[in-house]
Amino acid sequence: MALAALLVAALGTACGSGGSATPDKAQKAKAGQGAEAAGAAGALSAAEKAKAAQQARVVAAKKWGLAKVPLSAPAAPKHKPEITTRDGFEVEDQEEYPPVFTTIPTEDKVVFLTIDDGSEKDPEFLRMMRELKIPYTAFLSDYLVKDNYPYFKDMQAAGVTLNNHTLNHRYMPGLSYEKQRQEICGQQDTIQKQFGKRPTLFRPPYGNYNQDTLRAAKSCGIKAVPLWNAEAFTNRMDYREWDRDLHPGDIILTHFRGKEDWKGTMPDMIRHVMKTVTDKGYAVARLEDYL
Repeated sequence: MALAALLVAALGTACGSGGSATPDKAQKAKAGQGAEAAGAAGALSAAEKAKAAQQARVVAAKKWGLAKVPLSAPAAPKHKPEITTRDGFEVEDQEEYPPVFTTIPTEDKVVFLTIDDGSEKDPEFLRMMRELKIPYTAFLSDYLVKDNYPYFKDMQAAGVTLNNHTLNHRYMPGLSYEKQRQEICGQQDTIQKQFGKRPTLFRPPYGNYNQDTLRAAKSCGIKAVPLWNAEAFTNRMDYREWDRDLHPGDIILTHFRGKEDWKGTMPDMIRHVMKTVTDKGYAVARLEDYL
């Protein structure tokens, strides 16, 4: 900036030898300098914010016992990828229904964390995810959630999208179309009433569905049916693919569970997930950014 100022002064002197600069030109020169200064200040502020955010992430990773700092996901894609039903997951007339998929088509080295049902309500988990800024998507069943709606309102306030996992987590293909519709539409109504927003994503319990399930889901306003390509526990990851590995765009399933069901807590599960994901060079991205 000092050099720029000297150059401006030198140009002003040169012009003065042949006549003074007009007021308009002088004002424009001052305005240009002001814009440059503001731009530099803005860039510096953004850089400082990014540095501070990374430092906070380092501190949070250490606090929560992560071996490595989680990798940051890239910016959301400007153009959403085209989502289609995975081969072998179709029902009759599949093109009329929401797509069923296990992976998002992307070249970004990202995976997506999704958590089902709502049984365990661990406040430490909420704090951990908020401080680490790890995005995730919840699929809720009302019979497990209704005893503590405020827990999930806190989750929503932190930016988590709350989606549909039916009212009572029943085996959907064993139900009539009308019963399936009651399970799905009833949960749509409940989530809208309790949390103010009607979901567009639905995950059938156990990942089981038939044509009636997808027909009912569509009639209830569902746009997509994300399943999963990997499942996370406190001590292992299970994979759907033959190579037993993660791939760009894979959806990871886990559950709201605690020591009654697992050999550990939800923070223990997140530590294991993040070690696996980070060691393999992946970042956790927000599912809704790609849909």
